[in-house]
Amino acid sequence: MLISLLLTIFIIAIVLHILVIRNAEFLQLMDIPNERSAHTKIIPRGAGIAIFSSVFIATLLLNFDYFMIYKYIYIAILLVFLVGLLDDRTDVSPRLKFVVILLATILIYQDGVFIEYLGNYFSHDLILPWFLLFPFTFFAIAGFTNGLNLIDGLDGLAGSISFVMLSTFFAVGMVYNDVLLITLSSSFIVAIMAFLLFNWNPAKIFMGDSGSLTLGFVISILSIESIQYISPAAVLFIIALPILDTFVVMRRRIQRGQSIFKADKNHMHHFLLNVKGDVRFTVLLLVSIQIIFSILGFQLREDDDFLTVILFVLLFFVFLNLFDQRLRRRKKTRVPRTKQTDVKLENK
Repeated sequence: MLISLLLTIFIIAIVLHILVIRNAEFLQLMDIPNERSAHTKIIPRGAGIAIFSSVFIATLLLNFDYFMIYKYIYIAILLVFLVGLLDDRTDVSPRLKFVVILLATILIYQDGVFIEYLGNYFSHDLILPWFLLFPFTFFAIAGFTNGLNLIDGLDGLAGSISFVMLSTFFAVGMVYNDVLLITLSSSFIVAIMAFLLFNWNPAKIFMGDSGSLTLGFVISILSIESIQYISPAAVLFIIALPILDTFVVMRRRIQRGQSIFKADKNHMHHFLLNVKGDVRFTVLLLVSIQIIFSILGFQLREDDDFLTVILFVLLFFVFLNLFDQRLRRRKKTRVPRTKQTDVKLENK
């Protein structure tokens, strides 16, 4: 059944990608380059239509009983997809996205998808009180969903990063025999494989918010679902790169006295692209980093949460400073020691 489902998803996704590319102008789904864009040509966007629709249609047709069991989850994913599609067409306000993700979180909460357990530290389980379950879950989902959306800046990047994270959750599902983890992750893995055929540099179509928001939300669901089997700290490794990128950007904006919500070109992929000037190299390097983090997370899935968190924090600070774009500028503007001495003598 699963193989038939995945094959159907792949075929539908291929067909829908071709249709979206050919009709993108009519659908008003054209990405016009701006000062933050890495591309210079007008490219169709909205590949999320093919990614989501292929999974949704195939699941309804071939796995309806499973769909009814997890209907609230799939309806929630549908809501996030729709607001992303609307944003691809008309640029909706962040407030509307916030409200839709809130509604979607309420739906999956009804299916028992929420964060309650935060790990075991010094032989004590850290469990959230009931009144914090929903707000903590919502802010975690909203934060990660937006983080994956922000990392979608180069051909093949968000799709490849998502592919790695989904593959890791598929492995977790296989080890612990969880139907939702196996089916949901493998469905979107196949849809992304079809997408990457059209999105690898040079891209014929972009994912758009309809794709990045949907994938971010799906990966959030899988992250929460996996906590019942593996260490919550290990999950941080599995979904590391969007989290690290978000904090790198937030730190830079705070240092510059800017709003943390202001769009700019200070993401990790911008930094690497400026250094190397090669899109494929940048994407492959960042995907390799995510693969390393995901393997670490999978290997540490049953280890001590405290030690795992410490390791994650250490790696976090390494990356935070590694991608500091001010390093080169500081080196250039540094005043030689002899001149500093001369200035002091003149002042005396």
